[in-house]
Amino acid sequence: MSETAILGLRGCRPFHWDLQWWLALLAGPVFWLFWSCWHPPLPGWPAALELLSLVLLQPLIEELVFRGMVQGYLLQTPWGRLRLGGFTSANLLTAMLFTGLHALSHTPAWALAVFLPALVFGYFRERSGCIYAPLLLHAAYNLGYFLLWPA
Repeated sequence: MSETAILGLRGCRPFHWDLQWWLALLAGPVFWLFWSCWHPPLPGWPAALELLSLVLLQPLIEELVFRGMVQGYLLQTPWGRLRLGGFTSANLLTAMLFTGLHALSHTPAWALAVFLPALVFGYFRERSGCIYAPLLLHAAYNLGYFLLWPA
């Protein structure tokens, strides 16, 4: 398998017709609406460059590294393809690493809160065969969060 395929940069199945992907995309606004009942949105808007970074640049880098490099390479191993509770061990380990990285700059509770989205991103990386499906989900989730609670 070529490096670009392992990294999830080509070989993508058409996820835009995938009902599960659309439901995952819809889950973001539903979650933010639910969450805002206990944590009201903050006034103001993030600066344009900050929003561009948080919604495009950071998800792109994180998806290339985690779902592309880490998960892509782990999926090449027999161990990485083992399924545990519907998820591959590659996805579970990648989600734990992703959560650990967020623990460096977030409160422990908030870092743990990224674990479930990380599993969803990994699921769609495997389901679609590329990183574009999780990249769009990641960008959409970040957009909702940072519009409601500017950093």
